[in-house]
Amino acid sequence: MLDYFSDITFANKELLWLLLLIPCILVWYIWRSKTYHAEMQISSFQNFEGLKTSLKQYFRHIQLVLRLLALSLLIVVLARPQSRSSWKDVKTEGIDIIMALDISGSMLARDFKPDRLEAAKEVAQEFIDSRPNDRIGLVIFSGESFTQCPLTSDHAVLKNLFSGIHTGMVADGTAIGNGLATAVTRVKDSKAKSKVVILLTDGVNNQGQVAPLTAAEIAEAFGVRVYTIGVGTIGKALSPVAMYPDGSYEYGYVDVNIDDASLTQIAEMTGGKYFRATDNDKLKDIYKEIDRMEKTIFEEKNFTNKAEHFLPFAITASVLLLIEFLLRTFVFRSIP
Repeated sequence: MLDYFSDITFANKELLWLLLLIPCILVWYIWRSKTYHAEMQISSFQNFEGLKTSLKQYFRHIQLVLRLLALSLLIVVLARPQSRSSWKDVKTEGIDIIMALDISGSMLARDFKPDRLEAAKEVAQEFIDSRPNDRIGLVIFSGESFTQCPLTSDHAVLKNLFSGIHTGMVADGTAIGNGLATAVTRVKDSKAKSKVVILLTDGVNNQGQVAPLTAAEIAEAFGVRVYTIGVGTIGKALSPVAMYPDGSYEYGYVDVNIDDASLTQIAEMTGGKYFRATDNDKLKDIYKEIDRMEKTIFEEKNFTNKAEHFLPFAITASVLLLIEFLLRTFVFRSIP
C-alpha cells in the first residue's frame, strides 16, 4: 500500500490546500454543538426519568465524519492523483578512436611533469573518461609498434593497461610511420560514424619500414582522420643521455627536435589537425579541443506515460455520501 502511494503525484497539487477546510469545519461543528440547542415545550420531565442514552446519541456525529471524509476524498480527486512511468530511447553513433603513443627514451624528458610519458598517459586517461560512448584503443611505438589494446568500450580495462606502459618495452627509436600504420590497421574496418587516430610523439621518424606520409596516405584511403601532437618545449629539455646498468639514466640538456612539418602534413592529408604541446597544461588543452572537435552523436528521447488514479477516491467518496444520506434519511431523521 505504501509503495502504491509513493508513486502518486498530483497534477493540481495546489488544490490540496483545500484540505485545511476540514479542521475548520470540525472546529465550527464543535462550537455550534455547544452553543446551539433545540427547544421543545413539555409539561413535565417525569416521563424521561430513568431513560438510558441510546446508540443514536453516541453515533449522532457519524454523519459529520462521513461528510468530512467524503469532502477530503473529493478534494483529492480534484487534485488529480496520477502515477508516471517513463523510459528512454537512446541512440548512439560512437566514434572509434585509436591512441598512438610514443614510448621512446626521449619521452622521459623532464620538460613535462614528471616527464613527457607520464604526462601523456595521465592526460590520455582523462580524455578516455570524457568519451564514455566511444570505443577506444591503444597502440604504442618507439623503434617498433604494437597494439596494447584493441578498440573497446570497456574503458576501465583500457585505463588499467596504461599503468604497465614504460620506455624500453620495444626497441628504442621513433617509428612514427609504423605507429600510425598499426593504428590505422586497428580502426580501418570500423563501422563507426567517425574513425580517428590521435598520434602523440616527441621526435623525428628514424626507424620502421613505413614512411610517415605513406601511413598518412593509407589513413586517408580508409577515411581515418589523424590528429597529431608534438610534445616538447621550445629549445632545450632535460633528457636522458645515457643509461646505467641498474636501469637509471643520466640526464643532460638536449635540443628538442620535433618534425612539425611532417606531423602537420599527416594531419592535413587526413582532415585532422596538428598541435604542439610545450607543457602539461597545453597538452590538456589540446585533448579538450580534440574532444570538442570529435563529439559523439548521442540522441536521447524521453517518453512519459501518466495514469490517472482519481477513480478509487471518487468511488469511495460516493459510497460515503450514500451511507451518510441513508443514515440521515432513515436513522437520524430530523423532526420538523
